[in-house]
Amino acid sequence: MSDAAVRPADGRAAFLDRDGTIIEDRHYLARPDGVALVPGAAAAVRRLNEAGVAAVVVTNQSGIARGLVTPAQYEAVRARLDELLAAEGARVDATYLCPHHPDFTGPCQCRKPGPALYEQASRELGLDLARSAYVGDLWRDVAPALHFGGLGILVPSPNTPEVDVVRAAAEATVATTLEDAVEHVLSRPR
Repeated sequence: MSDAAVRPADGRAAFLDRDGTIIEDRHYLARPDGVALVPGAAAAVRRLNEAGVAAVVVTNQSGIARGLVTPAQYEAVRARLDELLAAEGARVDATYLCPHHPDFTGPCQCRKPGPALYEQASRELGLDLARSAYVGDLWRDVAPALHFGGLGILVPSPNTPEVDVVRAAAEATVATTLEDAVEHVLSRPR
């Protein structure tokens, strides 16, 4: 990763959920051969890259806390995602994960919608959280936008509860696809 890739000149980022947003949600994915991009996801990430908006994955991975996924398996899945995106000319600039679950490891500030991972990314990558977008298929992916003053965009997947869609329609934005969400991000005034 070059500094230019992860330090956008205007500080904007799109914080993207992984499972159900960029890749199909396989629930506690531990095998790289199970990684499948959501249709259009690579093109959407590539548009962010080309526009100079940092593409940052923020993901809850409670499978690690539950003992269902090892850190090495998580890394292998992350590397496979990077390979699939690269094959289509796209890249994730940085990835931040929460390996916890309150039932197994106790509460933490890094589990979405907690602020810790976003604040860490802001410090490390020089990002402006108020000028950034928060995109995912669950309300917890979008909710940090309200805390930081950014743009929240829900992209419903088969696993999105209807209550999340209703809340996002009232308090954020609902997009039909990740490509549609990126269009909202890029059309937002700088």
